[in-house]
Amino acid sequence: MRIVVVGGGAGGASAAVKARRINEDAEILIYDKGPHLSYANCGLPFFLGGEIEKREDLFVVPFSRFDGWFNVDVHPWHSVEEINRKNKTVTVRDIQGGKVFVDSYDRLILATGSQPFVPSIEGLRDGIRNVFTLTTVPDVDAACACLRDDEPQQALVIGGGFIGLEVTEALTMRGVAVTLVERLPQVMPIVDSEFSNHLLGELGRLGVRVILGDTVVGLDVDGDRVTGAVLASGTRVPCSLVMIAAGMRPDVSLPVAAGLDIGVAGGIVVNDRMQTSDADIYAAGDCVESEELLTGRRVLSLLAGPANKQGRVAGANAAGADYVFRGALGTCIVRVGRMTVAKTGLSERDAERANKAHFVSDNYARDHAGCYPGSTELHIKLTVEPDTGRLLGAQVAGESGVDKRIDVFATAIYAGLTVFDLEQLDLAYAPQFSSAKGPEVMAGMAAANIVRGEVRNITSCGLRQILGDPGLQLVDVRTDEEARRGMIPGAVHIPLHELRRRLSELDPARTTVVYCRTGIRSYIASRILTQRGFADVRNLSGAWLSWIIGN
Repeated sequence: MRIVVVGGGAGGASAAVKARRINEDAEILIYDKGPHLSYANCGLPFFLGGEIEKREDLFVVPFSRFDGWFNVDVHPWHSVEEINRKNKTVTVRDIQGGKVFVDSYDRLILATGSQPFVPSIEGLRDGIRNVFTLTTVPDVDAACACLRDDEPQQALVIGGGFIGLEVTEALTMRGVAVTLVERLPQVMPIVDSEFSNHLLGELGRLGVRVILGDTVVGLDVDGDRVTGAVLASGTRVPCSLVMIAAGMRPDVSLPVAAGLDIGVAGGIVVNDRMQTSDADIYAAGDCVESEELLTGRRVLSLLAGPANKQGRVAGANAAGADYVFRGALGTCIVRVGRMTVAKTGLSERDAERANKAHFVSDNYARDHAGCYPGSTELHIKLTVEPDTGRLLGAQVAGESGVDKRIDVFATAIYAGLTVFDLEQLDLAYAPQFSSAKGPEVMAGMAAANIVRGEVRNITSCGLRQILGDPGLQLVDVRTDEEARRGMIPGAVHIPLHELRRRLSELDPARTTVVYCRTGIRSYIASRILTQRGFADVRNLSGAWLSWIIGN
């Protein structure tokens, strides 16, 4: 059997080495149009910023290992130009040597990846020396050379997603003043707005100028260098380095030309065995569409985790096995300065767009026991199916322990667990690591109380919609000192410890919304009021902290 792999990134490299582990007798070749295979492209921003010090650490599997460990024939600088499905051949161009030749395959694996989206900007042209994307090792080499040789003082980053945020952080670490421009009204658009606001706060602390809801329409060019940019709003941004991080698009030109099916999201259509519409051609990685586990929608994942797993399945099956890729949750994480934000499954916005019944529960907890020094606060937001309590999604923000919590939630969603399962999880505890009731468990308890009907919650967005309604009774149960630092407009202040003796000041017939700092004291207050005959009591989800982060 002859297996040809097109593309040597995460999906292609994983496919090739898994195919070898399944079939020792197969001939396995990788063609890649770049100079490097199996490199950590997710590590490029951290090499740019200096956190990864050695360039060689970017290379996951060296060429010698492909040969010595796996007996895989690797061909960098080789571009596959055409697929002839009838004859089961590919036309290959040797980029350095110029030779064009035809190779045959029994099984073909497409792992063509994705390409950076470069928006149309007046003045942008080939030959400009200080405008970059950041998807390959040559990209980061060129950007590092510019930082070293030109010593730019001001940078413009176009795009506020994963790469844009990580590049922004990297440049600030190199002492460059950064302006970040994002066309949407928030950075990190895949999370709910309050989690984007956590990142905005940290960007501000780092001194980054953030411009939202605007686009770069023109560049000021002097010779072969950009000196500034103009935005659609008319704002001018001086800059001596430009990083374009406006998103990625699947590279599907080759499969399109070969007549393979392309899906609604723009990626190659594959089944759960990573087969394309041609049974002898498999595909994996950024170029394919995945099934979103919770909705069944076909989506682009564009993440290294799914790409590696898809490549493993494609390689195994191309070599004769029968593996399945079940789908993706979109679990992701990003760090900016001291703040980390992560997401898995459906956000509140995702659930709304999918018309999926849900409620959300915001929670705040320390990343480890308060008695042990150094604890910091985590913001956890769960998306939950109302009738069953099944966990649909989670978002976490904080300075420490975010990765641990999001992985627990991702595992819970994958396993189909409910919030009743979350509140029963038996997780490791010692004061320096977590709390006896860990943040995941506490979030599960809060959401389970809602499903049981012990408490009704209202989100900050929901409260804003009814604020000022004469039928609303808003009660702040924080301490006097906390209330002096700020209250929600229209609130009555009754500290929790005074609530029972001051019930006569409230009208039990009105809709009553209670809040504290994080939601725990207001939950207690809501139980008091409900059991004292108040007809409609709501606890503000996430309380004061979610209110201020959302405003």
